[in-house]
Amino acid sequence: MDKLRKNIKSFIDILSYFKDAKTCREFLEEQRWHGTPICPHCGTISQKHYKLKTKGEYNGKYKCCECREVFTVTTGTMFHGSHIPLQKWFYAIYIFISHKKGISSIQLAKDIDVTQKSAWFMLNRIRYNMYDRMKPAFEDMTQVDETYVGGRNKGRIKGAQGRSLKTKVPVVGLLSNGMVKTIVVPNTDRFHLQTIIDVYVRKESTVITDGWQGYSNVKREYNHKVVDHGKYEYVKDGFHTNSIEGYWSHLKRGIKGIYHKVSKKHLWRYCGEFDFRYNTRKIDDITKFVMFVVTGYRRLAYKELLAEYEIWGNL
Repeated sequence: MDKLRKNIKSFIDILSYFKDAKTCREFLEEQRWHGTPICPHCGTISQKHYKLKTKGEYNGKYKCCECREVFTVTTGTMFHGSHIPLQKWFYAIYIFISHKKGISSIQLAKDIDVTQKSAWFMLNRIRYNMYDRMKPAFEDMTQVDETYVGGRNKGRIKGAQGRSLKTKVPVVGLLSNGMVKTIVVPNTDRFHLQTIIDVYVRKESTVITDGWQGYSNVKREYNHKVVDHGKYEYVKDGFHTNSIEGYWSHLKRGIKGIYHKVSKKHLWRYCGEFDFRYNTRKIDDITKFVMFVVTGYRRLAYKELLAEYEIWGNL
């Protein structure tokens, strides 16, 4: 890590350091295996795994000395089964996690010379590994708020709030000690809001919300502090929801400025992307890059990406 941090200080250094497929593979092997290959099928750690050659050339393929399964360093990771070179994957990951608001699939496709469809799939594989990666501990004072993402305010009734617009998707956010977690929900009624708080927030801790009626049951098991925006209250007795509301601004500007439009089906992945960036904002880009590349064990198949997925059922 120290050697990498010394050699890489910018994206230009990334281009120079990971100059070919062999360099990328050896870097991944060193970071994941630390010199001794590990079979992802049976977990055997051994120097006796057989090295397999293709047309007389060794390209990182092994055969396990115990279970006899074939594997490489990318087996069972986000790179598994991808025909896109690791070099392009590394470039994409570095750009994606270091840019404050991400990058669109169209722009990434131009930058690394792949199709837009491939770039979109790559970004969603990365998002899949970002989701719920940094898990906050909501054990002290937790700000809870809801917002509404997407859709146009067509035929909006004067004085109506975002929750009255059927074109928008409700998202609930929790923020404590500088760490955030967002969940896409069907609606922001009392049941859904209370369920989220019960799942993530320690009982009897302080929960700070606005005056929305969906939070009316919070006081039963928590120290509930209400900042009533309807009465032009923004800080009450030192309590506020300004931090989570500031995060909503970051999320919405990122989606509108980079992606322009996000479907309800995929919104949870984009929320996870911005959660990850916010929660790792104090980690330098190189450390974040290495951590992400080495621990990216979630593989997303293309058919899963296209299928309907209800994130609410996976709290």
